[in-house]
Amino acid sequence: MLKQILAEFLPLHRTLASEDMDRTLQMIGAHMPESSGYTIETYAPGASVWTWKVPERYVVHAAYLETEDGERIVDFKDNPLHLVSYSLPVDEILTWDELQPHLYFNEKRPWAVPWIFKYYQRDWGFCLPKNTFDQLPRHKKYHAVIRSEFVTDPQQGFKVATAVVHPQNGPAPEAGEMLVLAHTCHPMQANDDGAGVVSAIELARRLTENPLPPGSMSIRFWFGPETIGTIAWLAHNEALIPRLRAGIFLEMTGNRNKIAWHHSRQHNHLLDRVAHYVIQNMEHDEREFAAAPANDERVINGPGVNVPCLSLNRWPYEEYHTSDDNLDIMHEDMLLEAAAVAEQIVRIYATNYIPKRTFRGPLFLSGHGLWVDWRENWALNRAIEKIMMRFEGQHTIFDIAEEVGLDYWTVREYVEKFRLKGFVLPVPIPSEAQSA
Repeated sequence: MLKQILAEFLPLHRTLASEDMDRTLQMIGAHMPESSGYTIETYAPGASVWTWKVPERYVVHAAYLETEDGERIVDFKDNPLHLVSYSLPVDEILTWDELQPHLYFNEKRPWAVPWIFKYYQRDWGFCLPKNTFDQLPRHKKYHAVIRSEFVTDPQQGFKVATAVVHPQNGPAPEAGEMLVLAHTCHPMQANDDGAGVVSAIELARRLTENPLPPGSMSIRFWFGPETIGTIAWLAHNEALIPRLRAGIFLEMTGNRNKIAWHHSRQHNHLLDRVAHYVIQNMEHDEREFAAAPANDERVINGPGVNVPCLSLNRWPYEEYHTSDDNLDIMHEDMLLEAAAVAEQIVRIYATNYIPKRTFRGPLFLSGHGLWVDWRENWALNRAIEKIMMRFEGQHTIFDIAEEVGLDYWTVREYVEKFRLKGFVLPVPIPSEAQSA
């Protein structure tokens, strides 16, 4: 059950770099296929990664807000959402006017605790239900205590994790890799993005149990903190970028909304067309690249990288960024459906190639076992000439299937017969990644 995996790491203080982030990545690794070579990488805090810097590890020893006479209002140990992520240390007695700018609540869900982060602003604050905020006496003084530290020890650095599922017979380096991402950095949030994490785990399992055919792309899975995680990982692994052929970002996959897919930055790329082909017959929303919510696809498909990347999610939902984003709104069938949609996109895109002919003149089909009996498959029989006319090294199998109006797998199975007899060579989908 994917919900059971999600329940393991849901309560943890999963912020950019923390002990609980380490534990989360270890838990994910325990559920990934053993053959995927799951690896956790560590980067030194403060190191430059393109135009960013690797964040420090955030350690919270205690954090609470109480009245001056000791009545406890919120406490980090009860719920990590009570503390604004990456809050500065503080130990002060404050008037209401001094305290109020540091308190956060959600107007639309007055019973819920919001999730607020200030990773880079170097501020501090507490989060609480609006119902509690409204009841706080304005005439009293308050004791705000945050015992936190920002650790720069390289040995306790910033972590991300990757794993790779290869096709049958092992990796085909010339085919490259497809990337599947999900982020891990939102404490006490089930749908955002624990849901994407477990849908990705399910996808990895499916591709391991039923591997892609020989010569296909390898599928690399990535888990880590949103945005800065992919930036730090790519900056430390720039040699990987030219191997990437496409990406899918998975998030918010567990609630009851219909699935939404966001275009790549290229918009009409092969990846977009494959996604449309897969999703067209199910209820869905179609959105522009980086339309809200925009996440790691902005890095993978952004300037200087430009690997086509789309995202799948079920946003918006009312519980977003509050304590109501919990297991109650997670549904196993939705988590599995998102994994299944991603799987179909991956299976088509990663097995696609450009067939380039080695023969001259009309091919003697029946003499080589390539003729299709019209009584058995009329549509394919009628399309044979059109298919062969597109073996000039300019069309992928998916392109050909689109142009002749046939199912991708039907066309691929037929083209494979030509390849196995040496009449076409499989040219890999080229990399479109930018070098800088």
